[in-house]
Parts: sequence; C-alpha cells; structure tokens
Amino acid sequence: METIRIEHDRELPGLVTITLARPGKLNAINFRMHAEIQEACRNLADDADARVVIFTGEGRAFSAGADLGGSTSDPNRPALAAANAEPSPLRERIRSSAGNRTSAAIEGLDQVTIGAVNGLAIGGAVVFLSCMDIRLASASAWFSIPEVDLDIPLTGMRCPRLMRELGPARTKELVMSCDRFSSEDALRWGFLNHRVPDGEALPRARTLAEKLLKKDPVSLALTKTTCNALAEAMVPANITHADRDYLVLARLLASESRHA
Repeated sequence: METIRIEHDRELPGLVTITLARPGKLNAINFRMHAEIQEACRNLADDADARVVIFTGEGRAFSAGADLGGSTSDPNRPALAAANAEPSPLRERIRSSAGNRTSAAIEGLDQVTIGAVNGLAIGGAVVFLSCMDIRLASASAWFSIPEVDLDIPLTGMRCPRLMRELGPARTKELVMSCDRFSSEDALRWGFLNHRVPDGEALPRARTLAEKLLKKDPVSLALTKTTCNALAEAMVPANITHADRDYLVLARLLASESRHA
C-alpha cells in the first residue's frame, strides 16, 4: 500500500488500525487512496479475527479531503488506470463515484469502526468519518465541508450521511455556508462521541477498542447491524441515485465557465 498503512495490533488481538499516510499532502485523498481503502475493506470482509477497526491520519491531519492537485504520478498502475486514461463520459462517471464506493466500503464493514481525528478533516474526509460507528477527535481538530465554495455541489452521497449524523438544519447550514467548525462544536452537535486532549486521539481510540474487544463478538456484530439498519431506514444513503452525474455536470459547467 502506498497511501495507507494497515496494522494488526499485537497487544490487542482483533484490532486493526488503518492510517491515512500521505502526511506531506495532509493525507489528501487521491484516486490511489480510494482504491487502497476499498481494497483494505474488501480484505477485512473476509477477516473473522478482526473485530474493531480504527481509522486515523499520519502527521498533523486526519485528511485535507480530495487531492485537487491530481490523482497520481504513475499512470501505469492498474488501480489508477481509470484516473489517467483518455477522457470519456463513462470513464469520468466511474471516477466521479470513487468517493461513493469508498464511503460504502467503510460503512459496510462488519467490524466496529472508530474514527480517531488527530487534526483537520475537510470535505470527503468528514464524509468518511460520518460512515464510521464512533468518532473522537483531539481538542484542536477542526472540520470543514467547502465544496460549495469550490463551485462543486455536495455530491458523493454526502448529504444523506451527514444529515443522519448532524440533522437536516445543521447539515444545510454547514454545507451551504462552508463554515469551519471546531471539535467542540462537533461534540456539541453529536458528530463526535468524545473530544480528547491533543495527542490522545489514537490512544483513547485504542482504549475504547480494548473495551469493545471484551464484549461478546456475536452480540456486538448483531447490534451494529441493527443500528445500521435503523439509520438507513431514517435517511437512506442511496436516495440520490443520480449523484455522480450531478458531479460530472458541475465539472463540465465549471470548465466551460473558466474557458468562456
């Protein structure tokens, strides 16, 4: 893996930690990272020994969101072929759904997932966190959903997932104003379960994982499945079926505007 690091904990058997590992880019999410997170989730689907998965970021950020500077530097790697091949409407449509696929992969994990936010989380990174079961963040962490300021509609199945976690009014305010919000705000609004001192996000996540690993595995798994089913009944994630097409259209209109 080039953009993420996967560690099976020796001290806490059953715990897997996935670290977003592009610290020089503030762990910005490129096409390679999407592919690697999806691959990691597929592997975890067959791992009966893994029971808790922590997601965190290396360095001073959880993730700065989408890598707007490009997908990769190596067009020959298979996972990146769609990102670098000759443009076509269908290829662009597939690429535009990468965030949807990654979010669904995280959300679909049978393991209990914990987001340990050690710094800023922007755009798609906030959506990734909304797909996790439990979230905690360091005191100085902050969040932002800036798509509208970038002339991009909030797509990628983002609205349904954010609305589940933050409620309709709060979601609309944050995604339309694009205002930054603090870990204190996120805790007060229910997006975070815990706000911890700086430097303590990952250790506290491991402590919580240790507590969960002591529970009966079947009872824990069934409880997660039930909670997910109830959340899906409240706000279906896939209700915006033309979501990626809106994103493709927005990109085309932005391109036309720049060249007008």
